[in-house]
Amino acid sequence: MEFRLADRHFLPGLILAGFMLAVAGCQSGDSGGAVLGAENKDAPPPAKEKVLESELRGYCPTVTLRDGTAYFNSYAKGGQDDPAKLVYQSSIAQVSRSCTRSNGMLNITVAVAGRVVPGPAVKPGSVTMPIRIAVIQGDTVIYSELHKYQANIADTSTASQFVFNDPNISLPDPTVRNIRIYAGFDEGPPKKTASAQ
Repeated sequence: MEFRLADRHFLPGLILAGFMLAVAGCQSGDSGGAVLGAENKDAPPPAKEKVLESELRGYCPTVTLRDGTAYFNSYAKGGQDDPAKLVYQSSIAQVSRSCTRSNGMLNITVAVAGRVVPGPAVKPGSVTMPIRIAVIQGDTVIYSELHKYQANIADTSTASQFVFNDPNISLPDPTVRNIRIYAGFDEGPPKKTASAQ
């Protein structure tokens, strides 16, 4: 009798434990990625773009900072060469390039990095720097572009850095290594002044 009474109390507990195990088994089974946060755990990482051996060994012309073009000064109107009216001075510290090939074309991106130092006449805002990129093949200029690159000066008490990229150079893949790339500041031709009559 006592055995049966104990058996009756033990049986519902056994059934409840079995039900809980069955439910737990259903939740822990493979649900086809429907479990929150589990959808990408087993997914393969995205394929990275492969670098071809021909690109590693291929010709990529070097870029040079042309003499006299590493610095650019900007003055307030009417204050040319007056240190008190200097708005900012920008300088180029590094130049670089990268090359890719596609359908018989050589595509070049030129990068220019430097600093902008605020002057006494500076105001917060953007400044415009004239950066020229030129590509010469042999004795022929095959690309020359003057970019009006804007950089922001938020803090007028300290220098800021800038990085400029020109990704637009594309030319037939050269068979001769006779290409030179130049980068630097270019103020353009001197401004005309009114001559006295």
